[in-house]
Amino acid sequence: MSHPPHPSSPDAATDFTFDFVPLADELEPGQRWSTWPSVEPLMRGPEPLPAWLVTASGAVDTELGVLKGGKEADVFLLERRDLLHPDDAVVMAAKRYRAPEHRAFHRAASYTEGRSVKRSRDQRALDRKSSWGRTVAAAEWAVSEWGALRRCWELGLPVPYPVQCDGTEILMEWISHDGGTAPRLAGQRPGRGLLENWYEQVRDVLHTLAGAGLAHGDLSPYNVLVAGERIVVIDLPQVVDLAGNPQAGEFLRRDCVNMARWFTSRGLEVDGEELFAEVLAHAW
Repeated sequence: MSHPPHPSSPDAATDFTFDFVPLADELEPGQRWSTWPSVEPLMRGPEPLPAWLVTASGAVDTELGVLKGGKEADVFLLERRDLLHPDDAVVMAAKRYRAPEHRAFHRAASYTEGRSVKRSRDQRALDRKSSWGRTVAAAEWAVSEWGALRRCWELGLPVPYPVQCDGTEILMEWISHDGGTAPRLAGQRPGRGLLENWYEQVRDVLHTLAGAGLAHGDLSPYNVLVAGERIVVIDLPQVVDLAGNPQAGEFLRRDCVNMARWFTSRGLEVDGEELFAEVLAHAW
């Protein structure tokens, strides 16, 4: 029976080679190493992970530009590419809540009734509206939207897949259509058949949310994207608990009335109060 030569024997190889692929020494402006490896597991998207998601440690995030500006947050397009497998790349939406000095959380108090933060120190800072409290608020709103996105995804609702949450930044699926960002429902003028289809999808969203004891809280044609025949609901930081927030019923009513008004304006007669009563009956 033969044995491989001992490393110290004359027959042993004196050197060896291996193949490797060098990574970039320096990143370009607007790039960073993927933050996926450093994000806590609970702040990563629910399993099963979608096939398009890039989770490689050697991936690079590249800024592609601003997608949408807002009072509380800005949304950017961000490409994540695996340097070892350049064909593996995905474009995502990066929602970043603003720094304290550039932010205005309008109507925040009415949405956050019934919520609390983990540390009493942070809660006191929020109550005093100190500079630290405003910093906590940004992170809390990001975490609130992250939790709402995950919950809605797990309920089977048409929302962007939540990729990860890191501080005040949420990465999520970019909803596209025909090579660009899917348009908002507000600007659409569909034919009767598609209008009815979209209404049934919106109605199902309201029913499912209410059945889980939730209301979107700010649902309007501006917070609904359309990708062909499919609708996708976005902007979820203010999702409220129907049992925990004393104003939740009014938020739910407003959601129903806002959506009913838009469909009626496009030729599909929808009574907002009737829709509200119907949805409320399915709550819990």
